[in-house]
Amino acid sequence: MAITGNRLSQETSPYLLQHADNPVHWHPWDAETLTMARDHDRPILLSIGYSACHWCHVMAHESFENEDTARIMNELYVCIKVDREERPDLDKIYQTSYQILNQRGGGWPLTMFLTPDDHMPIFAGTYFPNEQRHGLPSFQQVLTRVAEFYREHRAEITRQSDTLRSSYQRLLQTAPESNAEVDTDLLDQAIKSLAPQYDRQYGGFGDAPKFPHPTTLELCLRQWHGSQNNLKKDHSALPMALHTLRAMALGGINDQLGGGFCRYSVDAKWMIPHFEKMMYDNGQLLSLYVDAFLISNDPLFKNTAIKTAEWVIDSMQSTEGGYFSSLDADTEHEEGKYYVWDKDEIRSLVSDDEYAILQQRYQLDGPANFEGKWHLHAYAENKDIARTLDKSEDETGRLINNAHKKLYAERISRIQPGRDDKILTSWNGLAIKGMARCGRLLQHREFVTSAEQALEFIKKHLYKNGRLLATYKDGKAHLNAYLDDYVFLIDGIMELLQARWNNDDLAFAIQLMDTVLQHYADTERGGFFFTANDHEQLIYRPKPAGDDAVPSGNAIAVRCLLQLGHMLGETRYLDAAEKTLQTFNGEMKSHPPAYCGLLCAADEYLQGTEVIIIRGTDKARNKWQSLIEKQYRPNRVLLSIDNNTDKLPAALEGKKPQGDIVAYICRAQTCSAAITDPETLEQELGFKTATTEMAG
Repeated sequence: MAITGNRLSQETSPYLLQHADNPVHWHPWDAETLTMARDHDRPILLSIGYSACHWCHVMAHESFENEDTARIMNELYVCIKVDREERPDLDKIYQTSYQILNQRGGGWPLTMFLTPDDHMPIFAGTYFPNEQRHGLPSFQQVLTRVAEFYREHRAEITRQSDTLRSSYQRLLQTAPESNAEVDTDLLDQAIKSLAPQYDRQYGGFGDAPKFPHPTTLELCLRQWHGSQNNLKKDHSALPMALHTLRAMALGGINDQLGGGFCRYSVDAKWMIPHFEKMMYDNGQLLSLYVDAFLISNDPLFKNTAIKTAEWVIDSMQSTEGGYFSSLDADTEHEEGKYYVWDKDEIRSLVSDDEYAILQQRYQLDGPANFEGKWHLHAYAENKDIARTLDKSEDETGRLINNAHKKLYAERISRIQPGRDDKILTSWNGLAIKGMARCGRLLQHREFVTSAEQALEFIKKHLYKNGRLLATYKDGKAHLNAYLDDYVFLIDGIMELLQARWNNDDLAFAIQLMDTVLQHYADTERGGFFFTANDHEQLIYRPKPAGDDAVPSGNAIAVRCLLQLGHMLGETRYLDAAEKTLQTFNGEMKSHPPAYCGLLCAADEYLQGTEVIIIRGTDKARNKWQSLIEKQYRPNRVLLSIDNNTDKLPAALEGKKPQGDIVAYICRAQTCSAAITDPETLEQELGFKTATTEMAG
């Protein structure tokens, strides 16, 4: 195989295709490329990025499109380009390697130099400029120095590889603590650890840049709920979550015109985002804003969830049904250009009354907030604007909506941000859950339908020979699925089953979970590996417990095992969930904020999964379902099954219809007698409205 030539033109990843015309002789990560590097004894330059990454585009323009830099790369290295979203296994492995070598967090673009025989790191970096500046060497300097180091210091590289292998082994040496109980103290300690990081003024955790951290916010909501029946009620967790969600909803991180959240804010106020929009963020935030509304009854949270779901359908769902991956931050090589405004442009598009309100809401009479232009960040809510301008809230809301429609109509005529239109199974699982939950609890059937379409797409295109595939684009599905693909999709199916019952979907979820247990479980030490036991052999097999932008796959596996186990009476699922929590008990104790996903799973384990089965006619079931769904109960599974549905699993088959309506409530593998009147149902559920609960 020739070492020259750019081989990316046949790839499915839009990110890789963006580099197909580079003068760099890029290759994909595959067996042919790795064999070529070994046979030529030429080190590997591995560049990992993704389509919506601003600094990835900067480095590509500065270095990978530069003929002189490309010549050096081609002469000294076998150059491999990887899309982190298609190969999260490689990204996890080499980000971990970067952290071990540099003793700090990594990022993108990730620039790794690897040995050609065993693919161990020689040197690790992220972005390098084309010229030496800001204390960083130029990329050309790095290229020549690393190649020289590889030629002259083989023994030192071997010693470093041995040290790294020992570090990888230590990462995997967790084992179940059979005598260590998973208890509520873990959750209490997590909230106490988060409190010093909490920004009381603007919400969120830590300094700028600020990320949404959905799993952290979910833990706060769960901790508040779980503490309501304890002697020690938690009075800090709920305000931290709701204040953060409110600040984000009003902030520039949330697209005030089109809906959808950007990946992070560059400032502490949530004002100016890094303008890329990721499906994984929005899928998670959908569920959070729905839950915040159930708890608070605040219409801001409801409206934010609806607007986000509408954006998902309008901008991120393919005609075939699957959800796309992301929108770029840049248009015409300028970050945020699509989203920002000149004040005079706004003034020309809206009426005088509308402009007066927009001026109050977005401080258009103040200084510009983004490079001489205005990015829309709400400084005031409708009720405050109405009071200032002596208008009713209804009229104020109507004028704002009218103005937003006019601005949005103008904005969509601009050059649109690039869209990464590959369809990832894992991110679709997150979005299916968010859309189904939003549709179910906010009574928007179109969102449930959207989630159904996405699931059907995955069944049709990304499930082959009993196994999931990870990614799809332009008619081609490929790459072995990872743990996240399986468990995020199961989690989405579990939410969709609560929105509408479907026997086939339950059977599919069971098939997926059995595959997880067969191919991903660490049968010796507990927990689940990120890659399957028949996956390509890499330098180590990650078993991630901590969260990053998405929750840990192990955390979601535990929650799905608990829900399926209690729903079906399957003790093997419940045992696997318990063993996984015991496996990571030590990590959760050592640094709780890093393991919020597992702590959410521990909350479900400790509080117990409650399964409610309703059988009856459509009208009667809908009425009871609406009553039950007024409560925020994060550990509840509500199944509404028509009287005529048959061929149910044994554990559900026994929950027989009785006339127009009947409910069964199952806790701790014990089910109530049949409940046929609403008064008994309310009594059994300890029913109080969310508003009453907050007051209490």
